[in-house]
Amino acid sequence: MKVFVGLDISLQKTAVCVENEDGTIAWQGKVDSEPDALVAALEAWRGSIGLVGLEACPLSEWIYSGIAAAGIDVRCIETRHAQRFLSTRPNKTDKNDARGIADMMRLGHFRPVHVKSVPALHLRTLIVARKQMLSAILKLEATTRGLLRIHGLKVGVVHRSRFAARIQELLREAPALGPAIEPLLEASDIMRQRYVKFDLYLRRLARRDKVCLRLMTVPGVGPITALAFRATIDDPKRFSSSKTVGAHLGVTPRVYQSGEMDHSGHISKCGDRLMRYYLYEAATTLLSRSKHWSALRSWGVRLAKRQGFKRARVAIARKIAIVMHRMWLNEESFRFTRGPEIMAVAS
Repeated sequence: MKVFVGLDISLQKTAVCVENEDGTIAWQGKVDSEPDALVAALEAWRGSIGLVGLEACPLSEWIYSGIAAAGIDVRCIETRHAQRFLSTRPNKTDKNDARGIADMMRLGHFRPVHVKSVPALHLRTLIVARKQMLSAILKLEATTRGLLRIHGLKVGVVHRSRFAARIQELLREAPALGPAIEPLLEASDIMRQRYVKFDLYLRRLARRDKVCLRLMTVPGVGPITALAFRATIDDPKRFSSSKTVGAHLGVTPRVYQSGEMDHSGHISKCGDRLMRYYLYEAATTLLSRSKHWSALRSWGVRLAKRQGFKRARVAIARKIAIVMHRMWLNEESFRFTRGPEIMAVAS
């Protein structure tokens, strides 16, 4: 008799439910949230395990990889789909959630999600670290500006290379503020120097990657956007159609239809928020700064005149994602003129 396993993962402990084919419980308990500990707990049923299910969470990739490496068939399930199924139970506990996930595995009522490869996870970590470093630098500089403004000292518009010199000029007018401002300025300078080195490392990494070099032929797409797209998509063949990439990244409109009501709303904003941010940056650059004509830019400019710049930017971001996916699959560079394959998919 086959058994189906549900794992409800938390930071320290994981609730485990082993369920028989007829829905009866073979075993329930809690195990340390470690791949080795979970594999050891399931060792007694190794030959009869049908499926192991776990919900997507920050630890899911690590635990999934460890269980899969042990030769056990495991699925990572979509979070919102699991929440809808588990919300039908009156009491929400880790024990009940683990049994609910086991029920989903037994009934086949689940939607699996792609678990990223280890290289993609490493690349994603680098991209997020860069973004957090930049956010910290900008926050320190904004705090410095705000503290000086209270005393009537206005920094004004200044290039980042002259920011420290400008602050020192203002501190000469109010030396009493030095003990408060100088530590912030020093921390900002140190982080800026480390950020420049880190950013240079990522750009070199992109230029050594054939896929990223190909993606960077799209106007507006730079090394960071190309790396982020590579890390987010991971495996382009997991999408049956390039058009579904836009929905995966949350840049397609929500649709609500019921009876006589049929409403298209704002974009869904599902998926990777950071990837959408980079796509918006690429779209903005394509529309406002690109000096090379392309069918994609021409379409975006016409749309901006009809619908406004913000809507055109979102639409261009979606098309850039679709075009990059098709370029990745076809192993070809961006076509500045309308091509029979890429632009047909994007339209």
